[in-house]
Amino acid sequence: MIHSSSRIYYNLFLRFIVLLLHYVPPTAATGHWSLLLPTISISAMHMQLLPNDRIVIFDRTDFGSSNISLPAGKCRLDKNDMVLKLDCTAHSVEYDISSNTIRPLMVLTDVWCSSGALDSTGSLVQIGGYNDGDHAVRVYRSCDYKCDWEEMPSGLIQRRWYATSHILPDGRQIVIGGRRQYNYEFFPKSSQSEKAQILPFLVQTYDRWIENNLYPFVFLHTDGNLFIFANNRAILFNYSNNQVVKTFPEVPGGDPRNYPSSGSAVLLPMRIVQGNIAVVEVLVCGGAPKGAYTNAKHGNFDGALDTCGRIKISDPYPQWVMETMPTRRVMGDMLLLPDTNVLVVNGASSGTAGWEHGRNPVLEPVLYRPDNPIGSRFVVQNSSTVPRMYHSTAVLVRDGRVLVGGSNPHQKYSFTNVLYPTELRLEAFSPSYLDLNLSGLRPKMLSTVSRTQFRYGKQMAIQFTVQDRVDMNLILVTMVAPSFNTHSFSMNQRLLVLDDGNTTKFIGSSNYEVVVTAPPSSNVAPAGYYLLFVVHQDIPSEGLWVHVE
Repeated sequence: MIHSSSRIYYNLFLRFIVLLLHYVPPTAATGHWSLLLPTISISAMHMQLLPNDRIVIFDRTDFGSSNISLPAGKCRLDKNDMVLKLDCTAHSVEYDISSNTIRPLMVLTDVWCSSGALDSTGSLVQIGGYNDGDHAVRVYRSCDYKCDWEEMPSGLIQRRWYATSHILPDGRQIVIGGRRQYNYEFFPKSSQSEKAQILPFLVQTYDRWIENNLYPFVFLHTDGNLFIFANNRAILFNYSNNQVVKTFPEVPGGDPRNYPSSGSAVLLPMRIVQGNIAVVEVLVCGGAPKGAYTNAKHGNFDGALDTCGRIKISDPYPQWVMETMPTRRVMGDMLLLPDTNVLVVNGASSGTAGWEHGRNPVLEPVLYRPDNPIGSRFVVQNSSTVPRMYHSTAVLVRDGRVLVGGSNPHQKYSFTNVLYPTELRLEAFSPSYLDLNLSGLRPKMLSTVSRTQFRYGKQMAIQFTVQDRVDMNLILVTMVAPSFNTHSFSMNQRLLVLDDGNTTKFIGSSNYEVVVTAPPSSNVAPAGYYLLFVVHQDIPSEGLWVHVE
């Protein structure tokens, strides 16, 4: 018989054993931050990396004057603008990574809360926006120091504000949803009579008070169908037949994850083995609980979600597996790194997206290691000093850094007398694989070209050098699609681990060669530009632009 006092100690001992079994030793924070520019003169609300190592950045045209003038005395006259009808300042810039400089660009129609994708030529095809921009399609072509926006004010059938764009296997762009739009359309059009198609799923996931299905998370599955996640539910969708192929279970807990609850999502790295991809998984992290948006409008800021849901969409009967992040996060961005890990950066720990609706910035990024067991996947990184709240962005660049900008939770540029001032600084986060102490293990490709062609199913020999001894069993070749980032989601983001057939060999004088096979089809990798990396012991080389065709 156990006495009451003994039972208390016994129960405490059992609780200690349970905690010990679930204890994950803390890992030292890693990675480092650097300031690139003290100002890029606009708020980085949208960002897209181009195949010439420049980044197109833009905010919205109805903010009032920015901090950079348009070139050659140009001005934008817009009778629809509700703030400044004659504006001689730029609301879009091109950032040159190599020279660390910006160049003002002239966008005519309002690009606020829009979407976009790179087409197969490497041009940014940018969709929708607000006011006079809600039906617009804009193209920015990759050329040196002379390109500017080309605009088609009536390029869309429906108004697209908070819509999502994705490149399809045939090269077209599908545009899904948007505010009060429960349909999808394509660009370019196949005919002048083409109509938008109704998507009932967007009606079913719509909350008329909050609209928690804006900027739906969309990924191209390897079977050619689209995985579409909105609010707290997901479907597999055949866009050609306008048919739902599969309905996935609701995420446990039922809390919303899309704008304005603004979690984030990635299609996890896909491994190609003998032309096949056996496992396709989606990870959705963060967001805000039910009612958080309404509460924030009344000055009550609920704690953000600290959970992630992971699902194998390639399984016959997929189920969500839930995980817990080290911190709560809403308005975060999830980026695929060339070493196959996921970086979660930006955002707040309470509130939601929207004007003045976020509180308590999360300054520490988190690394998610998808191949580790549950309980050992998250590693907290070194923190920035810059709050990145609503309207923040992040993109991966060729040297392996992540560029971070934006944060403007106000209706206009506001630099004083606000809790979180409009942020014009541009930073870079360097993951731990860029530590100088690891330079001896870092591969360097021997290619003398900056771009190369890569045809479906064909092989390509890649030669590289490593200063220190190479473990040939720890060589990967990855291929990352440059994504369009805005509002906590990187559209068209995907990472492929290419089939190398264990071909890595020593070719003399610290030089090595690996032979990889290109993706098998446009369902796996739509035609266009990708960054290709050689990864040794989880340390990637600089990327090489490859054009898949």
